[in-house]
Amino acid sequence: MPPAKKRARRYDPVRTRAAVLAQFANVREAVGGLGPDQLALPTRLGDWTVRDLVAHIGMALTAVHRALDLPAPPRQNVTVVEWPFATAANSTAIDEFTRRLAAGHPDLDAYLADVDRSLRALLDEHPGGRLLETSAGAMPLDDYLVTRAVEIVVHTDDLTAAVAGLDVPHDRQALAATTRLLADALAVKAPGGSTEVRVPPYAVVQCVEGPRHTRGTPPNVVETDPLTWIRLATGRLAWKDALAEAKVSASGERADLGDLLPLLA
Repeated sequence: MPPAKKRARRYDPVRTRAAVLAQFANVREAVGGLGPDQLALPTRLGDWTVRDLVAHIGMALTAVHRALDLPAPPRQNVTVVEWPFATAANSTAIDEFTRRLAAGHPDLDAYLADVDRSLRALLDEHPGGRLLETSAGAMPLDDYLVTRAVEIVVHTDDLTAAVAGLDVPHDRQALAATTRLLADALAVKAPGGSTEVRVPPYAVVQCVEGPRHTRGTPPNVVETDPLTWIRLATGRLAWKDALAEAKVSASGERADLGDLLPLLA
């Protein structure tokens, strides 16, 4: 008998919407206190400055606006867990759009406030089942908002890394959704049941081909914390460096994830 097909994870749409707005509010509060010198600092994202990064965070949310301006596609053709694999193909266009956006909005506080107001209005107006044509494919608004949570959480961490003394908090639900989506994406990329990846308290997934574990302690286990996992999954942290710095534990012959990461670049 073939193994049962794993049921796709579902995300509470009310919590997801609240998480996106809450994390964006955290970013707005932090950015409001930055001066010109801090906005000109480099980031770990190529030659983007902090100003470019902040503009990009706003752009990640106005992607909802742009998608809602388009006609609804006839049918869904992509699931939310497939979204991470589609991001790299759009990197050049994203970079160009971000730079134009940063140059065209010298008052970042006003820009982010406008993004917040308009997004809230759109979310009040449109049902979560409304299909959107996104850069990854057609998916419901509720699912697309999960990807927006990922974008904001990942770039919140980039922002904290770029500005000394800045510690932008992560909304718990936004962090949970990001951790789970990226863990599920690993299971899609490397299907199997020989290795258990644990990211407490938010996610546990089985992955990697090999003997399937059914009882007791798995022979191949990887465990880390949410932010370390997100950095690994997005290429902010190399697997070998995470091991050397004891930020991840890996036991068993199939516990080396180095060739599978990053998932989102």
